[in-house]
Amino acid sequence: MSRARVARRIAAGAAYGGGGIGLIGAATVGVVLAEVQLAKRNVGGGGHTAPPRADGRYGRAYGEGAAGNRGRPSRSDCSEPVRFAMLGDSTAAGQGVHRAGQTPGALLAAGLAAVAERPVDLRNVALPGAQSDDLDRQVTLILSDPSWAPDVCVIMIGANDVTHRMPPTRSVRHLSSAVRRLRTAGAEVVVGTCPDLGTVENVYQPLRWLARRVSRQLAAAQTIGVVEQGGRTVSLGDLLGPEFAANPRELFGPDNYHPSAEGYATAAMAVLPTLCAALGLWPEEERPDISRREGFLPVARAAAQAAAEGGTEVTAAMPAGPRGPWALLKRRRRRRIHAPEPSPLPH
Repeated sequence: MSRARVARRIAAGAAYGGGGIGLIGAATVGVVLAEVQLAKRNVGGGGHTAPPRADGRYGRAYGEGAAGNRGRPSRSDCSEPVRFAMLGDSTAAGQGVHRAGQTPGALLAAGLAAVAERPVDLRNVALPGAQSDDLDRQVTLILSDPSWAPDVCVIMIGANDVTHRMPPTRSVRHLSSAVRRLRTAGAEVVVGTCPDLGTVENVYQPLRWLARRVSRQLAAAQTIGVVEQGGRTVSLGDLLGPEFAANPRELFGPDNYHPSAEGYATAAMAVLPTLCAALGLWPEEERPDISRREGFLPVARAAAQAAAEGGTEVTAAMPAGPRGPWALLKRRRRRRIHAPEPSPLPH
């Protein structure tokens, strides 16, 4: 069965309450569990420290004195700060780096401020170790303050769903619900889909092949669920993909599992163009760029292609076609970003 068809089945099961769809054959479970135990002994042997807190105001120089108005900033108001929330797991939290400015939230906030020429207020509620069923709590936390309604949210989730064998239909159901709640609250949503766990250096065969297959199938199914709820996705296959496989000592952190500062910067550069486009800050071409293999596709096909190539964006296009909803597949050019340390948010 093609990856597109598997992704569509998972997404349909998530939407209509279907049961779990097993992606790993029962005959291989014993071998996989043995490999998982070996990988756990070899990955992250140095222990984990809490990720640095990166909440704060970025690009303060763009709007000094404009923070007094507690109302929701309009898209056209260049003085009010953009309210930006990060949700997800250890990747979204920035596990593995030591400075706030090295976390993906800080990198994206600084990049967004530079493009928008407006200050950006970042709140990060991501939790290391979180699976998709924690997103309900995180969304509730973000939406609990009526004076701070987010303009845009980035979610990075999925790796722990794979390693803890959460049924993919359940995983996608929780993610889709989170996107729907944030979109209903008026926020734009960008989801960094499940990274390719098959490129973690200390994961061996046959687990490596299975981890890659399951990671990509989940990423494709996540894409369908997110796009159908009005969000955008960016494939994070490259987060633990070819660039990381080629430079593991540079792009993985000390635990050999989470990215290093350079690795997070690579991921943030892939997400930033889509983050800016969601807010209408990125120039949009009238037609897809054929030279970059962009185009309109049935959403399941677009999702499967994106899962295989990190940095690829999928967003809703035509509501329906002969083969169901259609999506726009884009390969945006990355923009290098540098983040200063944040200024604390006013209380």
